Amino acid sequence: MRTIGQAAAELGIEAHVLRHWEDVGALTVRRDGNGYRIYDDSALEQARTVLKLRRVGLSLPEVIAATAPRKPAAQAVVRAKIAALEREVARTQQAITFLQHTVECRHRYLDDCPDCAHFVHEA
Repeated sequence: MRTIGQAAAELGIEAHVLRHWEDVGALTVRRDGNGYRIYDDSALEQARTVLKLRRVGLSLPEVIAATAPRKPAAQAVVRAKIAALEREVARTQQAITFLQHTVECRHRYLDDCPDCAHFVHEA
């Protein structure tokens, strides 16, 4: 059993983050007889899951949906996030390709280069 401060320290986050996750329904934590939060292994594992999902880009509403008991609904949220990340990766790769070209481009201005113009109109 851990206090909120101990749990937060173990996770490397602030205690107010754990309180917020509980307030919005992303985390369920038992209370002792005095109303203090008690982080057992199950609550800590749940918090680790929330933390990992947040770190890979899910919003709190997405985290809540992704950890819902209904597997198909949870999978739909994760699949949607995967698709969004794949689009982001494609945009990033396009940006890298464009920038690599501009570094190597022999034209002084991007407007003078047909390849640069192609990249610009692609966006």
